[in-house]
Amino acid sequence: MTQKTAEKILVSACLVGSKVRYNAAAVPCENDWLEQWKAENRIIAFCPEVAGGLPVPRPPAEMKGAGGAAVLEGKGQVLDNAGRDVTAQFIEGARKALETAQRNQIKVAILKENSPSCGSSFIYDGTFSGVRLEGQGVTTALLQQHGIRVFSENEIAAAAIYLAELENA
Repeated sequence: MTQKTAEKILVSACLVGSKVRYNAAAVPCENDWLEQWKAENRIIAFCPEVAGGLPVPRPPAEMKGAGGAAVLEGKGQVLDNAGRDVTAQFIEGARKALETAQRNQIKVAILKENSPSCGSSFIYDGTFSGVRLEGQGVTTALLQQHGIRVFSENEIAAAAIYLAELENA
């Protein structure tokens, strides 16, 4: 009987302590599952915004007019708070996240909620006023379009259950 290889997990770099957010901060997520997966060398940390060519720090950005899927279809854009269009960088970062996931046969991602790249349930409304809407970031939309299940840092227990199901299938 052969032992199955543990699934790798794509995780927003800011959640595992990398200071890659727009304000050069991290938002480390303290979670027993994440700690276990780190110890097992299963986490691949990734920041799509940095991978797409944006600097750290950078102006905050929000999607205008639509969520991540619409941005990917050319029906929405990502603008920073000075009005600069950073859509191309967000799409490039999403593409690189997908390539990383596919290269590592990743089926599960844990990404930062509310982010214009990584939000899985909520994003900001594009007014830079702190108003959130239901929606997905650009990277989340692209990963999900390719069959990769995305969870937020608030859903790590659900991600652990899903991983166990994958590994025991």
